[in-house]
Parts: sequence; C-alpha cells; structure tokens
Amino acid sequence: MDPDPIRSAVEQAPFVLLVAEGPQLRILGVSRATLAMTGERDVIGRPLREALSDLAGQGWLDAYDEVYRTGVPVAGQRWRAHLTQPDGSVREFYADFSINPWLGPDGTVRGVIAGGIDVTEIVQARLVAERDADDLREQYRQARDVVDALQQALLPRGLPLLPGARVAASYLLAGTGTAAGGDWFDAVPRASGTLALVVGDVVGHGVTASGVMGQLRAVLQDRLDDGAGPAEALAAADRFARRVPGARAATVCVAVLDTAGGAVQYCTAGHPPPLLVTAAGEPRFLAPSGAGPLGTGGTFPVATERLDVGDVLLLYSDGIVERPGRTLAAASDEFARVAADAVAGRALHAPDVPPAERACTQTVELLVRSTGYRDDITLLAAQRTAPVEPMHTDVPADLTRLGALRKTLGSWLETVAVTGEDAFAVQHAVGELATNAVEHAPPGGTVAVTARLTPLGVAEITVAGPGPWREPRRVSERGRGLALSSQLVDELTVDRSGRGTVATLRHRLTRPAALLGAAGPAPAGVAEPDEEMSIVDSEDAATVLVAGPLDAATAERLQHELLYRSRGGTVPLTADLSGVTHLASAGVAALHAIAARHRAHDTALTLLAPPGSPARHVLALVALPHT
Repeated sequence: MDPDPIRSAVEQAPFVLLVAEGPQLRILGVSRATLAMTGERDVIGRPLREALSDLAGQGWLDAYDEVYRTGVPVAGQRWRAHLTQPDGSVREFYADFSINPWLGPDGTVRGVIAGGIDVTEIVQARLVAERDADDLREQYRQARDVVDALQQALLPRGLPLLPGARVAASYLLAGTGTAAGGDWFDAVPRASGTLALVVGDVVGHGVTASGVMGQLRAVLQDRLDDGAGPAEALAAADRFARRVPGARAATVCVAVLDTAGGAVQYCTAGHPPPLLVTAAGEPRFLAPSGAGPLGTGGTFPVATERLDVGDVLLLYSDGIVERPGRTLAAASDEFARVAADAVAGRALHAPDVPPAERACTQTVELLVRSTGYRDDITLLAAQRTAPVEPMHTDVPADLTRLGALRKTLGSWLETVAVTGEDAFAVQHAVGELATNAVEHAPPGGTVAVTARLTPLGVAEITVAGPGPWREPRRVSERGRGLALSSQLVDELTVDRSGRGTVATLRHRLTRPAALLGAAGPAPAGVAEPDEEMSIVDSEDAATVLVAGPLDAATAERLQHELLYRSRGGTVPLTADLSGVTHLASAGVAALHAIAARHRAHDTALTLLAPPGSPARHVLALVALPHT
C-alpha cells in the first residue's frame, strides 16, 4: 500500500504542479514535470521564495503571495521565466498556468495549488516564425501607409551614443489599423556635454494627433538643440500649443542631464515625474515641478536632481501607470519596483544587455503581460556612465600590421557600444585611410591613429602619416580608398598643410529604439575579423570560396590565385565572397582587375555576396556586378 497516495499522485501528474502551505508557502509536493523544469533541485519542505529564489523579480513569486493573501486565483498565458540549471546555465521557459487558493475546512486560505503547461516549444516556434517573416513590423508598416510617414517623423531614427551616458527607449503602440499613437520621445545631445530628454503625449490618436506630435517634437528639438533649458524650450512649445488646437493640453516632461557632473534640470508640464533608479537598484520618483500641460496658460518652473555614475533616469508616458485593474498608486509602485529589478539585473536574465535597455524592454514586458494595457507606452532611459576614453595607437608602416589596427579600433568601438552598421562603416573607412598612410610612410615610419567620441555622439577619428597623400590617378587600379571612405562616413577631410598628411573622419553613432511588438534589428556587437585570408575550391571545383580580409596585404595573392584558377580569365569563374570579413579598396582593385581580364576574353566572372555581408555593401558602393 502506498503510504502517501496523494503525494504519489501529485508527483505523477503529467503537467507542472506545485502545492505549498502557510504564510511562507512551504512546498509540500511537486510533479516530476516541475522538478525537470527546475533542474531536479530539492524543493520539498522549503519556502517557495527560498527554493525558487531565481524567480525573484520576474513576477511569479509575487503572484503566489497575492493568491495566498487575497484568496483570488491568478492565471496567465505564455509567461516567461528564467531558471538556473545545475550546471549554472540559465534556461528560458514559457508557461500557461493557474494559481488557486487551497482552502482549509473552515474556509480560510491554507496555501496555494498551482498547475501549468510548459508551452516553451510553441512560443519559441512562434517567435522564430515572427523573426523570419518580420511579420509584425510589416503589418505595422503596410497597414498604415499615411500614418507611417507621420509616425516616422515623430520618433527619432536613432538614439545617440555619448561619452558619459547610455540612452535607450521603447515604444509600444496600443492602437491598431490606422490608430497612430499620441506619445513621442526624443534624446538631444548638445555641444556643452549635456543631454536633453523628452517624453510627451498629445491628446487623442490618429492622423491629426500624429501631425501635432511631429510639430511639437520639431519645436522642442530645435530649441533644445540650440542650448535652451527646459523652461525656455517648453515656453516655445506652449506658444505653439496656444495657436494649434490639437496641441492644447499636451503633456511633456523635459530633463537636461549634465553627463559629466550628474546635475539634472527637469520640468513636468502636466506629465508624470521621472523615475530615478540608483545603480544599486533603489527606485525613487522625483517630485513634480508643478507645471501644467501645454497651452493652458501656466508657467514652467524647473526642479533639480543629481545622478551618480550608474544611476538611471526614466521618463515615461502615462500608459505604463494607467493599466487595467490597477489604481494609479498601485501601478506606480509596481512600475518602480519592476523597473528597479530590471536595472539591477534581478528580473529576466540578460547580463549582456545594459541596464538602460533592460529598463525599457523588460519593464514593459513584465508589467503588461499580467494586466494588459489601454494606451501607448513610451519609456526613455538615460544611464550616467563613466566617460569613454579616447583611443590612440601607433601603427608601424607595414601592411601586415593593419589587422592589429582593426582589432584595436574594434575594441574601442565595442566599448562605445557601436552597432554593426556603424562599426562596419568606421572600420572600413579607417582601413582605407590607414592603408594609404602606411604605403606612403618612409621606411621605419609609423602612422598615428586616434579616436574619440564627441559630446554630440560623433566618432572623430584621425589618421596621421608622415608621408603625402597619394592623389588617385584618372585611370588606376588603386586610388579608390578616399572615394570609398567618403561614402561610408558622414564627413571626411584631408589636411596636407604640415610635413605629413592628417585625414579626419567624423561619423554620428546611434542605436535603434525598441519598437515593441515588431521585430526590429538586434544591436550587433563588433566582431573581430579573421586575419587570415583563405581561398578554397568547392567540391565540384566550379566555385572558389574566399574568406577573411581582402586588403592591401592580401589583394595581390587574391588576384594571382583567382586568375590562376580561371586560366588568366579564359575560363568562367564563380567567387563566393560570403566569408569575406573586410573588403578594402585594394581588394576591390583586385576584383576589378580580375573582372577586366574576364571581359577581355568574354568569359563570365560571378561574384556571390549575400545580403547583409560586408562584401555586398562594398560591391554595391563601387559598382561591381554581383549576385
């Protein structure tokens, strides 16, 4: 006879099942499916918060406590959880579940009974399908042709990368179809080293609201970019709102952060006050400044605060604190707690994601999954950081040392948190400039490369060589470096006034905001290129696989080997460049030379470069036919 048939039945339940008792919710029984999910940990007899402590900050333990305290069941669908496994890894799960009160004979709550189904495979399959098809983003764009243009004008194209601050933002649209939202955000870097942050909300939805948003954003951006403080900028927006009925009663929060000293000036024009989360994960709402909405005849007093290094300042729209089923006070407290957990890394496991970005994405996910949302939700976060140090390196006048320069520059770009597209542009442009400088330096000479991030979020990089810059000849196999570099970055100048040559490039660096509910481009790290070029024949010998960097040090070998395989251009050849990590002008010149030989013999040269590859980007710029 089974001594404890009830426990045996619980253990054999073919789904996630947990029974806990008392104020501490001491675990009395779990199913084998639950043990498998938790990594076979010993949980029987232990308080729930102790046995499953890694769920703290993810909302699960709070739900159990709420059911025990109130006696009201809680249910959810596709909740995400991160659980630590025995080997130290963190595994992600999704579950549909119900947590119910366990009542004693007298009707009081004795404990909780939770049951659920692991739907991880279903959710992951759906997420993969969404990423592959880019379905949500396409629906967002295609279903709102007119509104889309207004919405794009409303939201910044990118958030600045700055020497002393990390900026992130997320936007969750409540409307569907053609119901454009009423929220907007902006981050305006200034030459003084200050950063202006704006979150605003226009009354209403639709095309009219979007148009007004775009105009208000333009007014504030212009004044803030010109150096105005919060009061002066809001006064200009207020004058506009008095003339335009659709802008009247719009609410705005403007904050100006001194990234070097940490001082913050802010004004809450009818808008919820900012939330400050310290580096230790302690939240605190700032005091409202006392100003009213735009166009309502008030003034704009300014309040002050200070951020320490590591602190995060969050500006937000009221959609995050006006969620269904919550009072404003309860929703605000919950928002502060969840945001603090996200900043401190106590919520979903994402150690490689910076605190400001966790605050914008995890906070929204954890809050709206349990309550839903009625209005647009906008979060804008700025974390004060230690300044990004400039980079300086001296490169010997040796083409084989350019790979080391790429690694040094790549490390600096990674410190700045540059995205893949900007890193590609800067790396290639600097590579062209350094190649030219190295080729014309005297024997034993060096080329100095310096890089810094300006207060406006612009990477300013100089390449100084002791030799003269070689002017490209009208007909040349080389000399494309300057033209290629100028197409990749915002600005390129060459100073020949001294003994040598100093080339300076400037390129504004940004990161995308998170448009939640749509598949956006993931921030890419700066990948270290493979410094060894390889040329390998495919199994059928019809295609040559080329991988690694194609630069001044490898271009001659590339040209020799490809012409050897095509018998001097008399035999058709296909070159697969999908593995190429760096295509410099020297490599472009070699490919042009090979193509010319093939044209002379009327034979085909096919260059394969898949979308998104470094080779594809450069080949499109230099007009080399490719597939």
